Amino acid sequence: MDNRQGGIQQLLAAEQEAQQIVNTARNEKMARLRQAKEEAQKEIAAYRAQIELDFQKKLAQSSGDSGANVKRLEQETEIKIENLKTEGARVSHDVVSMLLKQVTTVQAAAK
Repeated sequence: MDNRQGGIQQLLAAEQEAQQIVNTARNEKMARLRQAKEEAQKEIAAYRAQIELDFQKKLAQSSGDSGANVKRLEQETEIKIENLKTEGARVSHDVVSMLLKQVTTVQAAAK
């Protein structure tokens, strides 16, 4: 009987030791996950700060050029308006003739 009791005691001790090993491994795993999460958050914060800095630089550059851009856009718009006026004047006679022809053709067919 002593041998059986000793065997049972050894099994219980081995089970407790195995449970401690599992608990230790689980705790180490959780600690590593926390550490990885903290490192990832630091990297994200650094990346976000860099992106924000780049954005602010581009914003400052573009706002400095905005006066020149507005003037350039105004000039381009004026040129386009003049081109449209010229083109409109060039084809207006043809359009009027075509409309008169269509109106007279419709009137003649209506009679």
